[in-house]
Amino acid sequence: MPKTQNSVFSVAVIVAALGYFVDIYDLLLFGIIRIESLKDLGLSEAQLLTDGETILQWQMWGLLLGGIIWGVMGDKKGRISVLFGSIILYSLGNIANGFVQTVDQYKWIRFIAGLGLAGELGAGITLVSELTSKEKRGIATSMVAGLGLTGAVAAFFIKENFHWRTCYFIGGGLGLMLLILRISVFESGMFHEVKKLNVKRGSLLMFFTNAERFKKYLVAILIGLPTWYVIGILVTFSSEFGKQMGIKEAIDPGKAIMFAYVAISIGDIAVGFVSQWLKSRKKALYVFYCITAVFMLLYFTIQWNRTAAQMYWICAGLGFGTGFWAIFVTMGAEQFGTNIRATAATTIPNMIRGMLAIFIIPLFQGLRDVTDFYTGGWISGIIIMGIGTAAIILTKETFGKDLNYVEE
Repeated sequence: MPKTQNSVFSVAVIVAALGYFVDIYDLLLFGIIRIESLKDLGLSEAQLLTDGETILQWQMWGLLLGGIIWGVMGDKKGRISVLFGSIILYSLGNIANGFVQTVDQYKWIRFIAGLGLAGELGAGITLVSELTSKEKRGIATSMVAGLGLTGAVAAFFIKENFHWRTCYFIGGGLGLMLLILRISVFESGMFHEVKKLNVKRGSLLMFFTNAERFKKYLVAILIGLPTWYVIGILVTFSSEFGKQMGIKEAIDPGKAIMFAYVAISIGDIAVGFVSQWLKSRKKALYVFYCITAVFMLLYFTIQWNRTAAQMYWICAGLGFGTGFWAIFVTMGAEQFGTNIRATAATTIPNMIRGMLAIFIIPLFQGLRDVTDFYTGGWISGIIIMGIGTAAIILTKETFGKDLNYVEE
């Protein structure tokens, strides 16, 4: 039986949290500096939305593809190899982003950065889940996500004090510095044990060749849809929604993202304790889904002709409600055996990020084309929350589950 640790502040937890901090800094940086960077490239007001959506979609396509690559590698080569490889790629990608001169360059480099960014969370959560006792697992992974998500806050304050190109250079530099800390983290004992067995490892196909396994995988992805609807639509385009609702003050999307992620980080830590208290992952998800639904209702109903400050606080409420990222990724890791666990934990969050590009943004665009910007926003929200709620109902409880097993 591999050794596990009782501390929620082990070296693995701290290093995984710092890695996710840099990951989130780089992941959200485009949304924070979208307007400044695209204006600097000479784009018009209308292009700030259309080209901004396109660049974001390219980044999410990178995350979708990268999630598959790093997930498979995590089960074949080990969790640590993914943490090293992914951080090198996204660090160099972000440094390159500081030199872009055209929208096409921006799209391609955000795609490459997305490939790298895809590996960090899944490998980190898998490693921490396997190294921490089942009694403390939910709190440990929540600490990783909660502390790591403050990277978005750091990105906002750095953006306030530096040129947007320098912000990318800083992100790349932080990532390269993090490689030194990675040396102190050891590989999962469960992974070392499963390497000795004659079982298939790192097979994405295994999720599609068994009906029950496919169902678990699909609902694990759908549970996370509201997180990227909130961040990718409501918060990232809060400036455009504010104009639609008659808010006269200029809304800074970077500030909206900062408010949301301060609250998300608090929510992600809180959800671990709520799950522990309720002895249930599913019940904790229901609680946070309800909070998200309340603030979505407030977002679309009480902001007409109000203030930018109110928008920021409602974005914070939405952020707290969607602060269940750690728990649902942990559930993804807990649903599957050690031989495909990294593939699951890495592809699930990145499939959701990819859904922003292939489902959430197209859904929003289609609805706003037949109605209007505001109406398209709230209708798409109802659809996505409905899908997510159905997924929670269908998923299995994983609280306290023993992870030392393999999939046949």
